[in-house]
Amino acid sequence: MSTFTKLLVASAAALALGGAFAQSSQTGQLGRPASPTAPVAKQAIQGSGYVTTRDGVQLFVKDWGPRDGQPIVFSHGWPLDSDSWEGQMLFLADHGYRVIAHDRRGHGRSSQPWDGNDMDHYADDLAAVLDAVNLRGKKAVLVGFSTGGGEVARYIGRHGTGKVAKAVLVSAVPPLMLQTAANPNGVPMAVFDGLRKAQLDNRAQLYKDLPSGPFYGFNRPGAKVSQGLIDNWWLQGMAGGHKNTYDSIKAFSETDFTADLKKFDVPTLVVHGSDDQIVPIDISGRASAALVKGAKLVVYEGAPHGLTDTHKDRLNQDLLDFIQKR
Repeated sequence: MSTFTKLLVASAAALALGGAFAQSSQTGQLGRPASPTAPVAKQAIQGSGYVTTRDGVQLFVKDWGPRDGQPIVFSHGWPLDSDSWEGQMLFLADHGYRVIAHDRRGHGRSSQPWDGNDMDHYADDLAAVLDAVNLRGKKAVLVGFSTGGGEVARYIGRHGTGKVAKAVLVSAVPPLMLQTAANPNGVPMAVFDGLRKAQLDNRAQLYKDLPSGPFYGFNRPGAKVSQGLIDNWWLQGMAGGHKNTYDSIKAFSETDFTADLKKFDVPTLVVHGSDDQIVPIDISGRASAALVKGAKLVVYEGAPHGLTDTHKDRLNQDLLDFIQKR
C-alpha cells in the first residue's frame, strides 16, 4: 500500500461526517444568472472575464500576454483553479506568448453547477473557451496538469486537434488511475472512497493535509516545507464548490483516457515526477507516453506531484523549449 493510500485511508477513518453541498447551477458563484440556452460567447477576453457555455455555466478565464502571441492554454488540477498556473503563465507571457487559463466548472471563480462535473463536460468547456477567446487563426499549445491532463486528453478525444499545435501532460492522470482487472497496478478504489469520505467529513482539513503532505512531498525526510504553498492550495480548493470538487474525484480517478490518447496526432510532451505520491508515474506518465505516438517523456527524479511549484524554473524552461521546437 502506497504512502498516499495509507494517508487517505487513515484520514478518512479519523474524520467525522459533516458538510453540505454547494448551490445549484441556476445561479453562478458570483450571482450571475445562468441561462440553460445561452450561446457560447464569441469574444476575446481582455485580461480576465467570463465565458458562458451552452449549458449555462460561467467559466472564469484569464487571457494574458500579447494578443498576437502563440496561444498557450492551461488546464488545472483538482481541486485548484487557474491561479495554480501563475508561475508558468507569467513566465511564458514575458517571453511573448499569449497565455490563457480558465477555472474549471465548479472550481475557483466559475459557477457551481449541480450536474455535469465529469470529463466530457470539462472537455466541452475547454472547447467553449477556445471558441470564445478567438485564437486569431493560430493553433494553441494545450497544457494540462493532473486532472487538467485528463481534460486535455478528453478534449482531443472529443474535438480533435484542429485547433491544437502541441500538447503537454504534466503529472497527469491519464490513461487510468483506478485499479481494475485490465489495470491491475492502478490505485485501489478504497483510496478514492477514503478521499471522498475525508472530503465529506471535513473538507477544510483535507485541503490542509494534502498539500502539507504528499502533494508537494512535504512528508518526505528533509523536505523544505513552504507554508505559503500550503495556504495557497487550501485557499484555491476551498473556493470551489463542495459538490463539484466531490464529483470531480470520480471524474479524475475512474475515467479511462486510453482511447483519447491514441487520437493524439500532434507533438506531445509528458512530464512527471518519479516521486509522485498522488498520481504514480508508472500507471500515468510512463503509460501515457507509451500510448501517444512519438511522445517525449521527461522524468523529474525525486519530484513530487506538485512540481509546477516545487520545480517551477525547470518546468518553465522545459515548456519554453518544447513550444519553441520546430
